Amino acid sequence: MLLALLGFTLVVQLRSNDADDGLATARQEDLVRILSDLEAQDSRLLSEIQALETTRQQLSSGVEGREAALAEASKRSVELGLLAGTLPGRGPGLEITLEKVKASGILNAVQELRGSGGEVMQLNGENGAAVRIVASTYFVDAQGGGILADGVHLTGKFRLLVIGPAGTMSTALQIPGGVVASVKNDGGSVTMDSRPMVEVTEVRKATALQYARPVS
Repeated sequence: MLLALLGFTLVVQLRSNDADDGLATARQEDLVRILSDLEAQDSRLLSEIQALETTRQQLSSGVEGREAALAEASKRSVELGLLAGTLPGRGPGLEITLEKVKASGILNAVQELRGSGGEVMQLNGENGAAVRIVASTYFVDAQGGGILADGVHLTGKFRLLVIGPAGTMSTALQIPGGVVASVKNDGGSVTMDSRPMVEVTEVRKATALQYARPVS
């Protein structure tokens, strides 16, 4: 059943991509690379399913189950900390430099990176300011130049650090009519460097919840 769902998801994604005007004009080598990346994602999903099944079996057995539950809780805590921006992160990814770009260009890049597997991101300004990018992060053009990211003023050129599958993310940004093309059309530039190790060091303070409580 799980394999069938994965296959269906892959087919739907491929059909959706085929309908996209950008992919319709993409080079053959780009399409081959995207297909290869999708197959790699499918393989990773299968591995995750197997790992989750193993975890389920461990959680259902006595003392070993309690130990597995503690280990799983610790793992989930770290993952949530990375997603919420309260923990620093490291891993393979991209270092992207954007020049002469507006807030909308940064937002488009972030959204494209998220859609292509980007997990943890940080935006640095030439003025030394930095912002950890999370789901709620917003970008607006600042008076006098630069942008405001979550209220923090950053000036270009901007350096965007992102942890994730470098090949997939790079291809997504360079699809005809996509982020790189749009920035260049507006007079800006985008350069990307694949890194075996990207370090995201900027963190956010954890938000104290006033009203919400977990359901028991």
